[in-house]
Amino acid sequence: MQAIPLKAQERTVLGKAVKNLRKAGLIPGHVYGNKTETEHVSVNARDFLKVLDNAGETTLVDLKIGEERVKHVLIRGVQTDAVKGLPLHIDFYEVNLKEKVTVPVPIILQGVVEEIELVKTGEAVVIQSLSEVQVEALPTEIPENLIVNVLSLRVIGDAIHVSELQVPEGVTILAEPEEVVVKLDTAITEEMKRLMEEQAAEAAAAQEAAVTEEGATAEGEVPAEGEVVKEGEESTGSTPPEVKEEPTNEPQ
Repeated sequence: MQAIPLKAQERTVLGKAVKNLRKAGLIPGHVYGNKTETEHVSVNARDFLKVLDNAGETTLVDLKIGEERVKHVLIRGVQTDAVKGLPLHIDFYEVNLKEKVTVPVPIILQGVVEEIELVKTGEAVVIQSLSEVQVEALPTEIPENLIVNVLSLRVIGDAIHVSELQVPEGVTILAEPEEVVVKLDTAITEEMKRLMEEQAAEAAAAQEAAVTEEGATAEGEVPAEGEVVKEGEESTGSTPPEVKEEPTNEPQ
């Protein structure tokens, strides 16, 4: 895929002062790489958002710094404002066009799910277990996404695995071949949910009753025959031992 151009400027403003850049419509960032000294830059916010929408983390970006220098980079990370959702900082990773890199590539489902017969009748649902996979490829050969046709799923239990993903030549998927990407599974209807809730409630009630019964048994427990109740302890229902009275020689 052809690289997307993006203009940048060298940045000398660092630390908390970068908030002034954001107010001016610029986003601070830095360029780094395993053989590159980190360089601080800033880019126009509107221009960057357009590039991000088109490139994501898989498309090569030609970052033009100033008037002459161009660096081949990938967007490796974007810090965003938790409230406004706007970018606060960008990580650009400089690549060597002759060396392979590892990047996450999104998996896109193709086909109208509702056209699957069992989904149409409400008996099944399509579950996507994997939304992206790590791939290894040259920067110029990274696929934008991987397409999976869900219409091949016909009966409950059908699944598409990583080993069935189609990738361009020179691209290696770094995931277990047997890992499930998407599958057709039994749908949980409202009636099934109600039955499951009732069963859970019955099980909880039975457990509570068992605990109550166990506590009542312990409370009414009596000492075994011959067991002596220690001083200060109450007898729990056993008949006290018979005490024989000694004859007395009281005066008549």
